[in-house]
Amino acid sequence: MAVDTSAPAKKATGQKAGPGRPAGARKPAAGRSRARSTVALKMIMAVSGAVLVLYLFAHMIGNLKIFVGQADFDHYAHWLRELGAPVLPHQWGLWMVRIGLTVAVIAHIVSATILAVRARKARPVKYAHRPKVQGSYAARTMRWGGVIILLFVIYHILDLTTGTVHPDFAHGEVYNNVVADFAPERWYVTLFYVVSVVAVGFHLRHGIWSAVRTLGQQSARGQRIARAVALAVSVVLTAGFLSVPFAVMTGLVG
Repeated sequence: MAVDTSAPAKKATGQKAGPGRPAGARKPAAGRSRARSTVALKMIMAVSGAVLVLYLFAHMIGNLKIFVGQADFDHYAHWLRELGAPVLPHQWGLWMVRIGLTVAVIAHIVSATILAVRARKARPVKYAHRPKVQGSYAARTMRWGGVIILLFVIYHILDLTTGTVHPDFAHGEVYNNVVADFAPERWYVTLFYVVSVVAVGFHLRHGIWSAVRTLGQQSARGQRIARAVALAVSVVLTAGFLSVPFAVMTGLVG
């Protein structure tokens, strides 16, 4: 008479053996750990993104000082280097801000990359026919938009901070550097700036809404408000940043 020994084995382990998983395997614990890790990464993305949005608003307000006049704009740039004085030495406050922003950018990129890799691994087999997924254009272009923004940030620093790629750069003459940078004959610089700022706007629109969901807002009304706020913030920042190159190109600032 044959004896079935599989049932006692399951009872001894307290686990049900399923296809591809031996009895006693501890997959659920690993799954919970991975889920917690994913939530933590999304939180890092949300918090680092919020820091960067606050910086963008401060940077935009500073840029708009160019409409007040050359003296005020250059004075604002000089004030940035004295941030924290007299408690902090010359440029220390500015470097602290730069280091904080660098940490936020790295945290944002690393967490986004890890989450993207995990999402790809979770679906190892490509669909023969991928159905349309609901979502905005911004949601579908977050990755390439992020690449454009990263390249723009690097170029922008080399252009108007260090002057490495700016042919007419003069240290301390911030107003003149901006005017020379967006001069009509340098239209390609302005075009790259416009494309990058628009990419920032799309990135912000989806990112702010996604961050609100990550931080716990799940109700339908709350999500509608989050979408409206995200759209308003992205439009204001995009318009504010683009107003400077357009003003220079049209002769309003010069």
